[in-house]
Amino acid sequence: MFTLGTAAVLPFYTLMVFAPKAELTKKTMESSIPYVVLGLVYSYLLYLSWTPDTLRLMFASKYWLPELSGMAKMFSSELTLSSAWIHLLAVDLFAARQVFYDGLKNQVETRHSVSLCLLFCPIGILTHFVTKALTSAGNSRHKVH
Repeated sequence: MFTLGTAAVLPFYTLMVFAPKAELTKKTMESSIPYVVLGLVYSYLLYLSWTPDTLRLMFASKYWLPELSGMAKMFSSELTLSSAWIHLLAVDLFAARQVFYDGLKNQVETRHSVSLCLLFCPIGILTHFVTKALTSAGNSRHKVH
């Protein structure tokens, strides 16, 4: 499931990076299917990894907040780690799609940001905002008044 989930998102990233303006890419990225599939895989892995101690490990503090030691113990299970990886892949792909659409809408290059979203999603989002700001600043300087 880990390998299948990882491989499943690659065609979407490939389309957004190598053919961002193609109709196939636009139609493919409109689909909810990858999120449904990843959601089902995540649910299955979460079900398999759930133990009676899961909630106790997640919310170990007196304030019902996660504690690092409890999370480390919980993620020491390969099943739990696999479910977390699928969770990250789904959220990262969703964010990459938002970056992709925003780039199309605002005519901003997104290939680098989408690529970063695959493994370093917050950095991909950050680079998109920086690129968008720089593109906007560059466009406003080149306008004739």
